[in-house]
Amino acid sequence: MKIHQSADATTSGALAAKTGAGKLRQALENRSYANIIVATGASQFEMLKHLIAEPGIAWERVTIFHLDEYVGLPIDHPASFRQYLWDRFVKQLPHPPRAFHPLNGEIDPDAECRRLSDLISAVTIDVAFIGIGENGHIAFNDPPADFETTVPYHIVDLDEACRQQQFGEGWFPTLEAVPTQAISMTVSEILRSRHLICTVPDERKAEAVKNSVEGPVTNTVPASILQTHSSTDLFLDRAAASRLS
Repeated sequence: MKIHQSADATTSGALAAKTGAGKLRQALENRSYANIIVATGASQFEMLKHLIAEPGIAWERVTIFHLDEYVGLPIDHPASFRQYLWDRFVKQLPHPPRAFHPLNGEIDPDAECRRLSDLISAVTIDVAFIGIGENGHIAFNDPPADFETTVPYHIVDLDEACRQQQFGEGWFPTLEAVPTQAISMTVSEILRSRHLICTVPDERKAEAVKNSVEGPVTNTVPASILQTHSSTDLFLDRAAASRLS
C-alpha cells in the first residue's frame, strides 16, 4: 500500500485522479478498452471533479461499473448513488463512456445482484476508485464484513454507524429515513481489480484510516484488507491522516 498525504481534500483528490488516470491510460494503451469501478459519497467529490478534467482519456472506450446502491431508494431521491454518478461523473465526461452499468435498487435486489454479477464477471477491472467509511467499510461492506464470499454483488444490512454517517453528511432528513439495506460490491470483487485508488478526506475518517493502515487485517475493519492488495494507493488529506503514527 502506498500512502499519499496532502494538505487538503482538493489537493488529495486531484492527486488521486491524476494517479488513477495514469493507470487508466496505460490500460487503454495495452488494449482497445478498459473497465473501471467508481464510488460515490462526499469523499469522492474532489477526486471525480479532477478525474473528469484529466486529459487524454478515451472515455468512449471505458466501461463504468457502480459500487453500491440503497435497496428501495428511488432514483430521484437526493441520496441515489446512480443519480449521483450520472450527474457528477458520467454526463460530465467529454465523451460518453463505452458503457455505464448502474445498480437499480428499486427492483428485485437479488435479480439486480445477479445481473451485475454476470456483467462484471466477464471483464477485468483495471482501476477501482473507492473510499473508506467512518466505520472502516469499503463499499457497503460494514463490519464484520464477509471476506469469504466470491459472488461479485450481494445484499447487505447497513449498521448503525454507516447509517449515522449517511444522515450526518446530509443525504437524508432523519436517521430513520436512511435505508437499512443496500446492494454492494463484495470485498473479493473489489480486490479483483488491478489497481485500487482509495480517496479518504476528513478528520471523521481518521480513526478508520489508522485502523485500516496500522492495525491487523480483520473483517471488523473491512478496509484493512486493502493491505493485502498488490497495487493500492491511499490518498489522504492532513485531517484524515492525523492519527497515523
